[in-house]
Amino acid sequence: MPKCPHNRQKTRCKECGGGNFCQHNKRKSNCKICGGSSICPHNRQKSQCKECGGKGICQHNRQRSRCKECGGSSICPHNRIKYKCKECGGNQICQHNRQKYDCKECNGNNICPHNRRKYDCKECGGSNICQHNKRRTRCKICKADKDESMPPDIEEFSSIDRVLTNL
Repeated sequence: MPKCPHNRQKTRCKECGGGNFCQHNKRKSNCKICGGSSICPHNRQKSQCKECGGKGICQHNRQRSRCKECGGSSICPHNRIKYKCKECGGNQICQHNRQKYDCKECNGNNICPHNRRKYDCKECGGSNICQHNKRRTRCKICKADKDESMPPDIEEFSSIDRVLTNL
């Protein structure tokens, strides 16, 4: 196969406008919008769809390569996912012996400019922070709203409690 200036097959090079890519700049076979040939009726990759009985799903209803019981190809001798295993020197472990995306010293992808995990940062509006500026799992107001166990004017009482506890 002839190679492009980017040292790829011409049909598989986005920069050269390869024929394997659709108008959405995705591989034609994997594009959900175009209805690619690898997409099932449930809008998932056919091979990974449990409902369709995809070939990538094992008898334990898990991703075959990650199933410990089946001896999946992504499982190391320490019974962990290979790329996350410290003992095996997985490629997602940094020089500080942490997962790369969570390492502050390596500027991991999960670390925000405030040197916290993005999803836990109040200033960044992380996904674990609720509208009351607390962790979702610890917010009594959000839990009460979900259970409908407290009156709707609970915010009024909680602000009074905060003032009284600060005295």
